[in-house]
Amino acid sequence: MNDALAGIKLLDLTSVVVGPAATLRLADLGAEVIKIEPPAGDLLRTLGGPSPSGKLSGKYLHFNRHKRSVCLDLKRLSARAALLRILAGCDVFVSNVRPEALARLGLDAASCRSRRPDLIHCVITGYGPGGAYRGRPAYDSVVQGVSGVAGLALRRDGVPRFAPLLLCDHVVGEITAGAISAALFRRGRTGEGCALEVPMFETMAAFVLQEHLGPRSFVPPLGPAGDSRVLDPENQPLATADGWICVTSNSDAQAHAFLRAIGRAELVDDPRFATVGQRFAHAREWFALRAEALRQRDTAHWLEVLRAADVPAMPCHTLETLAEDEHLAEVGLFQAECHPVDGAITTIRPTILANGEPAAPGPPAEHLGWSTTAVLAEAGLSAQEIAGLLAEGAALDGRAAARDRDA
Repeated sequence: MNDALAGIKLLDLTSVVVGPAATLRLADLGAEVIKIEPPAGDLLRTLGGPSPSGKLSGKYLHFNRHKRSVCLDLKRLSARAALLRILAGCDVFVSNVRPEALARLGLDAASCRSRRPDLIHCVITGYGPGGAYRGRPAYDSVVQGVSGVAGLALRRDGVPRFAPLLLCDHVVGEITAGAISAALFRRGRTGEGCALEVPMFETMAAFVLQEHLGPRSFVPPLGPAGDSRVLDPENQPLATADGWICVTSNSDAQAHAFLRAIGRAELVDDPRFATVGQRFAHAREWFALRAEALRQRDTAHWLEVLRAADVPAMPCHTLETLAEDEHLAEVGLFQAECHPVDGAITTIRPTILANGEPAAPGPPAEHLGWSTTAVLAEAGLSAQEIAGLLAEGAALDGRAAARDRDA
C-alpha cells in the first residue's frame, strides 16, 4: 500500500493536527507531500516540547514524517507566484486555512481549478457553508464542545470533559484522507477533478449522533437521545486488586462465559442478565456485579481467566505502559531511526497491512525549509529566480529582526 498513490503529488497547506493527520495518511499510501510552511513554521513545531535541536517537537515529528518542507512567506507576491508554479505540477491541494483567507491568496477552489481543472482541491473548515457559524475559527477543543463530545461526560459524570487527545482532529483528518482518495479514484475513471470541503463541526456532530441519536431517530421520538449503557457512570475500566482492567461482554455467550469465569454460574439464568436486552435494561446492576467481582483478584489472574473463557479483556494501559506493551514490540510498531539533525528518534510505523506487511514509515520529518530549493527547482524556477526569492525573504527577515531589536 505504500505505492498505492505513487505518482500523486500533493500540495499541503495545513498545520497543527487535523490537516497533517490527513496528509500523513496519504503520504503513507505513497503520495509525494510538499508541505508549505510560513517563516515561523507550523505551530506544531513548538507544541508538545522541543527536540534536541529545538527545531521541532515530538508531535511534529510523528505527524509530518514522509513530507518535504518548503518555507514560503505567502504575504509576498513573489512567494505566491512560486507557490502557483509548484501547484501547477500537483494533483491535490489540501488546506485547513479558512476559505476567506484562501480566497485572498488566490488559492480558493475556483482560482486553483481554473489553472488545473483536474485538480482535487480540498479544504478542511470549522463549519460548513450556509450556517450561522461559517467563518469562525475552530480548534479541536472548540469542536469537541460544540459537537457534543465533551458534553457526553456531562451526561455521564455531571461535568463536561475534553477527551485527553485531539480526537476531532484525528477523526476529521482520517475522513479527509478517505475523501481525497475517493476523489482520486473518481478522477482516474472520469478525468475530472473536484472541490472538496470537510467541515469539522458537521463531521463530528454526525460522528456523535450516529452513536447516540438512538430513540430520537424515529418520528415521533421513542425516547431521549443517548445510549444509556455507554453513558452509564459505571461503564468504566474496572479496578482489580492491584490495577485496572477493561472488560466487554456484549453477546449472550460472552456474558454467560464471564459469569462462569467469576464463579457466578448461577446467574446465567437470572432474568436480569440472561439476554442482551435484559442486561441493557439492568445495566447498573450488571456493571456493579462486574466491579465487585474483579476487585477480589489481581489483574494477572483476571487476564488469564478471561482469556481462557474467550471474554474480551485487556489491561488498562497508561501512556508509560502502552509504550512498553509486548504486543506492540513484537509487531514492530515502534522503530528506531536517525534524524539527520536531531539524532536517534523513535518513529511509529503505518499500521495498515497490505498482503501481511505494513508500509515503510518513510523519511523523518524535515526541519523548516529543508526542501525549499529542491522543490522550487523541480517546479521550473531557475537558479537565479530561486536565489532572488530566498534573498528577498532573508532581507525581510533581517529588517523584521532589526525592528524587534529597536523596539
